[in-house]
Amino acid sequence: MTSDPSAVPTPGDSPFRSERTARDEAPQFVLPLVVRIEKAGPPARTDALETAARAVLTILGDERSVGDGEWAQLMRDWQDARIRKVVRRARGAEWRRAEALPGITVTGKAAEVRVFPPVPLDGWPKELARLQVSGTDLDDPEPPVEADATTPVLWLSPDLDMSAGKAMAQTGHGAQLAWWELSDEERAAWRDAGFPLAVRTAAAADWSELLASGLPLVRDAGFTEIAPGSCTVVADHPALRN
Repeated sequence: MTSDPSAVPTPGDSPFRSERTARDEAPQFVLPLVVRIEKAGPPARTDALETAARAVLTILGDERSVGDGEWAQLMRDWQDARIRKVVRRARGAEWRRAEALPGITVTGKAAEVRVFPPVPLDGWPKELARLQVSGTDLDDPEPPVEADATTPVLWLSPDLDMSAGKAMAQTGHGAQLAWWELSDEERAAWRDAGFPLAVRTAAAADWSELLASGLPLVRDAGFTEIAPGSCTVVADHPALRN
């Protein structure tokens, strides 16, 4: 796989900035993600967050998303504007209809997340437009174990209370920022390993240090749930540590 330089934002023009930039003048696209939540067996929250982040990385690294691939122009158009991700939930027949659309399903321990090529902000396929956004609330039956030091970790802010759907979008943002920062060789190694990663909430005592670390940081644009400019995720990939 080769990288697509045109898809990486120029310094100072982050697609996650809260203030208005030239990105806001471009046609706006959304990366749809659908999480499967069956009534009888919803996934654990951390499993869903990690699976959503890997789904974003999977479509970024897919051969259809770069060069002359069938999704490449959509991916470029999306990354030229604000990097919006919207997570919706589906079960039963809704999930089967979503699976019939072009996309990629990524599985975790029990979670299933399907990611689709970007769509215009106001041009969702009807099969996805009818799915619910709100109400994506999940729990961890047991606290997640401590992440291995060699595993990329997406650290969630300890100061923000986000729904599972919102947190899934934010961890997807963090994974994408890490992907942009890596070299082609580092990206290929991560992809070939299956995009191992962990999502954890940072300890309050560690958060300020993470913010000052120089690691990729997501500042939310404030479209939903939280205030513009809120720091939501720090992407701690071993290859990016000083």
